[in-house]
Amino acid sequence: MARGDQLARQWKIIQSLIASRQGKSVPDMAQALHCHRRTVYRDLEALQAAGFPVYTDRVGGRNHWSLLDTAKHNIPIPFSLPELMALYFSRGMMKVLKDTVFYDSLESLFDKIKTTLPAEYIQYLGQIEDSLEVSAKPYKQYGQTLDTIEKVSQAVINKKQIKIAYYTMSRKSQTRRKIAPYKIWFFDGTFYLIADCGLREDIRIFALDRIKELEITDESFETPEDFNIDEFMRASFGVFHGEPVHVRIWFAADIAEYIGEKVWHHSQRIEPQKDGSIIFEAEVAGTEEIKSWALKWGAKARVLAPDSLREETRQEVEAMLANYA
Repeated sequence: MARGDQLARQWKIIQSLIASRQGKSVPDMAQALHCHRRTVYRDLEALQAAGFPVYTDRVGGRNHWSLLDTAKHNIPIPFSLPELMALYFSRGMMKVLKDTVFYDSLESLFDKIKTTLPAEYIQYLGQIEDSLEVSAKPYKQYGQTLDTIEKVSQAVINKKQIKIAYYTMSRKSQTRRKIAPYKIWFFDGTFYLIADCGLREDIRIFALDRIKELEITDESFETPEDFNIDEFMRASFGVFHGEPVHVRIWFAADIAEYIGEKVWHHSQRIEPQKDGSIIFEAEVAGTEEIKSWALKWGAKARVLAPDSLREETRQEVEAMLANYA
């Protein structure tokens, strides 16, 4: 039996005992939980062993299980078990944001929740935490960019233009520009800022850790009513924008199922082949990121179209081969 199912069932037993004035019989709980009576007895014993003040009493000729009234008043939890598990899950996901105000705020929230719980509940929630693990790699360390994140957040909320010195990795150079920050966007382990750039006279995407200088101005701006981040990023395969391109990539049979079970792009289409392989098709904005994606799969992927992407990929493979000559 999955550990999460057992925890969920035991939590439901606790909640039913809290809500009941006369307690609950094992048959009634088994019926409500859609499980065998022996399972309920094992859960009750586990709860008692964990320190919950659960006891049995004779009511109307039947054994009824209850929770001590004093314990009921000491359990002011407004969360269901799935909600608590979601919070613990999000805590794991937020580890990539360590040393930022976002992670610190979530930790503060958990500390506040724990102060309202009796010792046995903290122990029980610890079991939930032990049953969940989230890993996210790669990720950046944002301890050195705390000030930038906080200032950009302030500018976005107050709709103030900012002046920045921005380092562009592809050109290995730094430029100064004034931008109207529309939205902070966290994607694939990196914080980005989507903003209207005065220098380029277009909406651009900036990596927050590449902003080397930042000054909030007194100049206000208004985000266009028709601006929608989901629509703005819809065509991109990752972060970067470019001209729309129709791509076709062949994937070998032994990874076809893995490719087919995920949504890599909103426009994707999967065409199964007789030998078990598949052809992946999509309309993407720019090809640099999807080229890297295709190369990631090595010989198990082959770019079919467009010809320009196929040639760029071939040249990349030849350059890689030269590194091992």
